Formats: sequence, C-alpha cells, structure tokens
Amino acid sequence: MVSRTEDSVKQKAVRYLLAGIAALAVVHALGRFSFTPLLPYFIQDKMLTITQGADLATINYVGYLVGALLAVRYSGPQFIKKYLLIGLLGNALITLAQCFIPQYEWLLVLRLLNGVTNGIVFVLAPALLLEWLIMHNKAHLSGLVYFGVAIGLLAGGILVDSTAASFKAENRWIPIALVSLILAIYSGMRFLEIKTQSVGYHDKDSKMISKPKLFDNRSTPLFLSYVGAGLGYILPMTFLPALAHDTISENGIWVRNVWVITSISCLLFIPLWNWIGHRYGDRLSLIYTYILQGLGVAAVLFIPSAIGVITCAVLVGSSFVGTVMCTQRLARYFQPHQGPRLSAAMIALYAGSQLIGPWLAKMWMEHGGTLLQSFAVGLGAFIWGLFWAWRTPKA
Repeated sequence: MVSRTEDSVKQKAVRYLLAGIAALAVVHALGRFSFTPLLPYFIQDKMLTITQGADLATINYVGYLVGALLAVRYSGPQFIKKYLLIGLLGNALITLAQCFIPQYEWLLVLRLLNGVTNGIVFVLAPALLLEWLIMHNKAHLSGLVYFGVAIGLLAGGILVDSTAASFKAENRWIPIALVSLILAIYSGMRFLEIKTQSVGYHDKDSKMISKPKLFDNRSTPLFLSYVGAGLGYILPMTFLPALAHDTISENGIWVRNVWVITSISCLLFIPLWNWIGHRYGDRLSLIYTYILQGLGVAAVLFIPSAIGVITCAVLVGSSFVGTVMCTQRLARYFQPHQGPRLSAAMIALYAGSQLIGPWLAKMWMEHGGTLLQSFAVGLGAFIWGLFWAWRTPKA
C-alpha cells in the first residue's frame, strides 16, 4: 500500500512538473523571449527600429514587474490557482493578438500586458508547485520546473528561424502563438488537479497567521544580489542576437544561431545547477552562476567577435536560470513560512532591476554610444551580484 501511494505521488509529481514546464515555456520563453530572436527580423522588415525594440523590451519588463507585484497580492491559497490560470491563458491569447498587429503604439500595449501575465504566472506556477512538492517531501525536484524556460527558448529560436522565409513582419508571431495556445491549454488542465495548502495560512479563512518581515539579516544580502542578477542578464538576453546580426562582421552559422546556442546551454545546465545546489548547497551554486555570467558578458566586451558572442551565449545561457533557481530555494530556506509571498517579492525585485537595462541601452545609443558598449552595465551588475551573494549566510 505504501509503495502504491509512493508511486502515485511520483506520477503526480511528474505530471505537475510537466504542467509547470509548459506554463513557463508559454509565458517566459515563447511569449516573452521569442521577441529577442524576432527583433532582427522585425528590423529587417522595417517594422521596428532598434530603439523601438528597446522600448518594447522595457515596457514588457514594466509589465513583468506589475505582474509580480500583483502576484504578491494574489499568492494566497484562495487566489493562486485562479489567477495562475487567468495569467496563463491570457498570455497565450496576447501572443496570438500580436500576429495581426504591426503598429508600434498597439504593440506597446500588448507587450505591457504580456509582461503582466508573464509576471503573474512566473511567480505563481513555481510557487504552487514548490508548496505541493514540499508537502510530499520532493522539494529537491523544484528546480526542474525551469526546464520550461530552456525548452521554450530553444523551441522559440527554432520556430523563428525555421519559418523566417515563410512569414513577414507581425505574421512571424504565428508559429509561436499556435504552440503557446496548445501548451497553455494542456498546462491549465493539469493545474486544476493540484491541491495544496500553504504553510502559514488558516484552513478556514486563509488569512496569514503571521507575516514576518521579508528583509532580515539573512535574506537582505540575497535580495541585493538578485538586483544584480536581473540587471546583468537582461541585456544579453534581449540584444545578443541583434548584436550578432548587426555588429559582428563574421556572419557564420554559429553567429546566426546564437539564440539556439543560448537555449541549448540553458537546457543542458539546468539539471546540473539543480544537482549542485542540492548536493553542495544553493549558496555555493549561486556564487558560481554569477562568476560565469560575468565572464560571459566580459567576453563579448573584450573580444567583440564571433568568439566573444558565442562565449557570452554559452556562459550567460547556461547560468541565468541557475541563479533564479538557487536564489528562490535559498530564500525559501531562510523564511519557510511565507513561500509564495516570498517568491512573488523576489521576482518583483528581479523584474524591477530588469527594466532598467534596455532603458539604459537606449539612452546610451541615443547619445552616440553603441549597443556593444552598453553591455558594460551587465558586467558591473554581475560583479555587484557576486559581492552580495558572497555575503549571503551559509544555509
């Protein structure tokens, strides 16, 4: 009987993790980051300029911040599933709407709404899964949900490049939208099955028994390091394909497929970061993710060639999800009684630091600088993140 129960829990864990993977693929990889490999094509089609692309990226990150803040409000057990489903299906429908709207002004609105729904789902889906996994003594599997980001990045890059000859301008979103709708429906059906009760809530009225402070001596350095993580990774994850297409003279197969390289690196390293964090501690794993991302951005700054671009793609792509994974688990360890609320606050901070990056890049270019030079902001951010990660207490 015990064995049968354990098998049932394992089957549910796999099923729910697949739902989480699909959800993150829809909102964060396909809905959000497919814009990165699409941007060079939009510029080529004369649909957008590079500065308009920066504006659209910035407004998307503003929406992401708003969505994460909304998730803080709606992370209670009486809200979490409802708003998770609304955000998930809404995000897929917004991606579909982008297939038919080329106007920059309307795209600003859609990218804002895309960011809002992305922020809600990116907070609530992993938080809901983590609570269920903790209840069933399988918290060590929680990092695997971020496979959704890696798989979605890879799928988005392949879909964009493989259909580039078949579509023009706004219609380039069509393959992305179709896949997003299918995955959103599948994921939503699975999330409806999940039953969990977050620690720290009354069963009767779902009000918090207590709300300890989010910032204390242990968690504050972790929060500060996460500011550097958000600001540091967002420039290469937004502009690296555009930089490869327009700045690097060697336009070989590796440079043309830099987004695919980034995605494959992310995919391969997620289980490694999950294992290192579980085996040697998330703090040590977190420190290494900052070092590798900093080296990646430094490579493209000091070696502005195909070698530098590919190195940046591999090192940043392989490490940024590890930063998210390890930070979330460390925070949950430091403050175990407010898991969803803490996750929402962390992502809100991450989102707030992200929106600064594209804005700084745009301002720099408008004042005569180059896109490549703006990557120096990312290097400084990773140094900041490494400093505060080192000061984070050992778990």
